[in-house]
Amino acid sequence: MEILIVEDEPAIADFLARGLEGEGFAVRVEGDGVAGERRAVGESFDLVILDRMLPGRDGLEVLAAIRRAKPALPVILLTARGEVADRVEGLEAGATDYLTKPFAFEELLARVRAHLRQAGAESTTTLEAAGSRLELVSRRAERDGQVERLPEREAALLAYLMRHAGQVCSQKELLAAVWGYDHDPGTNVVQVYVGYLRRRLGQPGSPAPIETVRSVGYRLARP
Repeated sequence: MEILIVEDEPAIADFLARGLEGEGFAVRVEGDGVAGERRAVGESFDLVILDRMLPGRDGLEVLAAIRRAKPALPVILLTARGEVADRVEGLEAGATDYLTKPFAFEELLARVRAHLRQAGAESTTTLEAAGSRLELVSRRAERDGQVERLPEREAALLAYLMRHAGQVCSQKELLAAVWGYDHDPGTNVVQVYVGYLRRRLGQPGSPAPIETVRSVGYRLARP
């Protein structure tokens, strides 16, 4: 599998490249945002490791360009800014994951492998479960003839529930899968977004098939 590293600090870029190549990955490196964006959008990669602060073009600008061209490409954002607001900004901008410098290579490697496994499982562009259909690229959801184009985070939440239809997904599990590992575990964001999905997919006399399992989490009920 091929990984693109966009990092302007040569020591960090070399450290990451050597480590990933030692694990069997093919690695390409770019040191500025303009070249990194050009390569990420124009060439084929399985995953991108992207620094937040880059010369030429900011990392979030590069991320936005990647998301427009390749919505499903996993992007791990690296940054020296570890405040919660910065992490939320990166994840809301479309980062698949977020790591604050300094970090252990073993943690980065584990996240790379996890996202590559997930990307392989998500190679299909359409999901169907519980009487609903979701097109992953366009984020178009359909249920009983009702069509909605979902915001990115709602689409990610619905996709996860659809892949695990009939299973109870804990709030902790959903936080990790949809909002990132470092999201505040005390937040009610899962409850809020489940409410959004229920309103979008529900119809008079036919509520959305997302069940609350008290004190545990949520389940997309099979028909």
